This record gives sequence, structure tokens and C-alpha cells, in this order.
Amino acid sequence: MPMNKPEHLPELDAVDRALVDGVLAGQLRPLAKTITLIESSRDDHKARAQHVIAALLPATGNAIRVGISGVPGVGKSTFIEGFGLYLIEQGHRVAVLAVDPSSSVTGGSILGDKTRMELLSQNTAAFIRPSPSAGSLGGVAAKTRETMLVCEAAGFDVVIVETVGVGQSETAVAGMTDIFCLLQLPNAGDDLQAIKKGIMEIADLIVINKADIDARAAQRAQSQMKGALMMFRHASPNWTPPVMTLSALQKQGIADFWAEVKRYRDVLTPTGEFEAKRRHQALSWMWEMIDSGLRSRFRDNARVRADLAPLQAAVEQGVTTPAAAAARLLAHLN
Repeated sequence: MPMNKPEHLPELDAVDRALVDGVLAGQLRPLAKTITLIESSRDDHKARAQHVIAALLPATGNAIRVGISGVPGVGKSTFIEGFGLYLIEQGHRVAVLAVDPSSSVTGGSILGDKTRMELLSQNTAAFIRPSPSAGSLGGVAAKTRETMLVCEAAGFDVVIVETVGVGQSETAVAGMTDIFCLLQLPNAGDDLQAIKKGIMEIADLIVINKADIDARAAQRAQSQMKGALMMFRHASPNWTPPVMTLSALQKQGIADFWAEVKRYRDVLTPTGEFEAKRRHQALSWMWEMIDSGLRSRFRDNARVRADLAPLQAAVEQGVTTPAAAAARLLAHLN
């Protein structure tokens, strides 16, 4: 369903109006420029980006948002390329938001997803945007949600979010997509190693990839996962996450995967759960923005900046407690 039209749309200058018109026309160059504007850390760019997003908001909400996660080496890029090409054959337009891990030392990122998805990246019905995680919690780029909305406004009706697949990335991507799909390997270890409660509870669909390498191992992993799912309480009383096997490399099982994604939407839409999930995600996003804004204002406070270094040193030397230092810094905001 499209988003409701926001009240009091801001007046856009000629440059930003051209971006909005280009995105709404489905043009890739204005789309890429808009995302670059959204990802900018400059204050003036941030303000412009919010105005552009507000103007695009009525055209968003029509895509199905698919989250893909899994450990490195599980074959996420190969799967997404095969999945994306299949969707295009079915008449869809596909946007892939692929997040690469940033180096904690240099801050750099390889951003190699376009190389790994060579065929998909050359297709005019696809748009691939690799972004560095840049230390963002959960392995998801800080502006992934805004970027997703812009892609929807550009007419992409399937948006795939691929995460780093480590730490809290599973929770982060599940909190911004309609269906969260977890990719697993056939020989990922014993039962306890492969079955992790936190991930299993938020997964809407579990896929054992690379089933062509060892079919028996894939079937064994599938049975283990199905058994584990019976012990967990899932988000929806109307949906038990399926566990399926496929081979992305051999293009086997991708049509069945898409059928399950559509079935998920068809099951949850009549009950109102599908839209309720999006509304809950929007509110969570708002509070994340509030937390981020408060943290930024805290660091920009002149008195905080003056006291921060000496208080940090006092905490490190054991002269004062972390709680006392935090209380003193927070008092500057009163």
C-alpha cells in the first residue's frame, strides 16, 4: 500500500525538484544521486535529503521488502543474483541494497557486490547499491531505510536488503523488511551450533543453500531446523517459518523460494499483520532517529565538549566512576 501523503510538503529548489522528478520517472542517475545525498554527513545535505524524501513519500510502500542474511560464505550474493534475475524474468524491477563491512582500522570497504552480481548489475531492470556499514550497529548502513524508500518511489517493486551477516545484522534487517530470510549451509556444524535461538525466533523463512554439494547433509540440516522451530514461539500465530533447500549456483529452488515469499504476504495481509509490522517498524525507526539525534546533540554541547576529555581520563585512571562521570556530563543538558 502506498504511504499517505505527508502534510506541508516543503518547497524544493530546482536541483532537488529535478532529483524528485527523475526518481519518480524511474531514472537510475537521479536515483543514485539522491541516495548519495541521503548518505552525506553534511548538515545542509541532511536537510535537503529529508525534503526530497518527504516529496517522494507518497510514492513509496508498493514494494515487498526482502531481507537476506547469513554467515560469510553461505552464498548470499550468488543467491541474490539468481533470485533477482528470476524476478526480472517474471516482470519485476529489483533493487538490491548490499551492505559491505567497513574496516575498523581504516574505515574502508571493498563494496564488491556489483562484481559478485555481474549479470544482475548489467540488467536495466535491476539497481544494485553497495554501501559501507561504516561501523553502523547491526551491519546495516545507517541510511538503508531511507534508501529503500527512494528505490520504491523509483518503481522497484522488490527491494532486497543484504546484510553483513554478523553480530546483530539479523535483528537489524528483520526490523526494516517485510520478510526476513536466513541462509544456512548444509554442513554448518552440530545441532547446537547451527540452531541459535535469537536468529530462529526472528526468521520468517530459512533456506539451506548449496544443497547440490551434499544433498544428504542438506536434508539432515533441514530436518534439524524444522525440529528446532517447533520449540520456539514465532512472531505470527498464523505463520510457521518454512525450511527449504536450494542451490543458488544451479538455479534450483528459486521459484519455490519466491512462491513462499508471496505466500507469506498472502497469509499475513488479510489478518492485518503485514501492515501492522510496517507501522511498528516505522515507529521503531523514529525512536532510533531520536536516539541518534540526542547523541549527536549531546556531543555538540559546548560544556560537554569541555568536560568530556578530562572526565574520560578520570574514569580511565579510576579517579571517578563511570556513573558519576556520565551523570555530570548529562547534567549539562538540563
